[in-house]
Amino acid sequence: MKNQRPLILISNDDGIIAKGIGELIKFLRPLGEIVVMAPDAPRSGSACALTVTEPIHYRLVRKDVGLTVYKCSGTPTDCVKLAFHTVLDRKPDLVVGGINHGDNSSVNLHYSGTMGVVIEGCLKGVPSIGFSLCSHEPNADFEPAGPYIREIARLVLEKGLPPLTCLNVNFPDAKELKGVKICEQTKGQWMNEWENFAHRGDAHYYWLTGEFENNDAENEKNDHWALDNGYVAITPTTVDATAYGLIDELKTWF
Repeated sequence: MKNQRPLILISNDDGIIAKGIGELIKFLRPLGEIVVMAPDAPRSGSACALTVTEPIHYRLVRKDVGLTVYKCSGTPTDCVKLAFHTVLDRKPDLVVGGINHGDNSSVNLHYSGTMGVVIEGCLKGVPSIGFSLCSHEPNADFEPAGPYIREIARLVLEKGLPPLTCLNVNFPDAKELKGVKICEQTKGQWMNEWENFAHRGDAHYYWLTGEFENNDAENEKNDHWALDNGYVAITPTTVDATAYGLIDELKTWF
């Protein structure tokens, strides 16, 4: 039907009870009909993982006018795949992941279950956006991000995105935001990633930890610079992993 409101599918990796997903629903409800399919518990760091060794289960949590919420025993990517297969009555106009409790800029996007949501939506041919706040606090303040989230989503609904391209949007943890920067992904890596945790006399236990090493700190075009300086960082992200610049060189090898 031509007069249908946009259909927005939402998921996350912090789980259905996380504050971030509740705030995202609140910010996006004016833009269309919302269906949520989110993990029943935190799945942070799951990236694009799939559940392949056991069945997964979903159930209805809430149904209001313009909002239907489900929880699922699987990963964020499972949630998107299952929503497409079961509960959506049409292809959504937008897939949104978040709002993540924690930074998904730079290389973090490769580990992020929030971006797993977004990449899966993108692979299904739907414009997709991931939203993250640079705070791990359970009761983080998402309000400053709200107007930006609504406007970015509105613009993507209006203008669309190129095939196999999505948006990775990160917000500094600040009461006032200076505006938007369109960014490159910061070049960096995680160092000192494991902390020994002796358990019952066995020293072979480790907690994942780490320190981020920014190899691009002076580059004002990257997402870390934007976040460090109070800006919303929007990084257009492609899921086509082809290294096109190497194709001609490789042809000379063989």
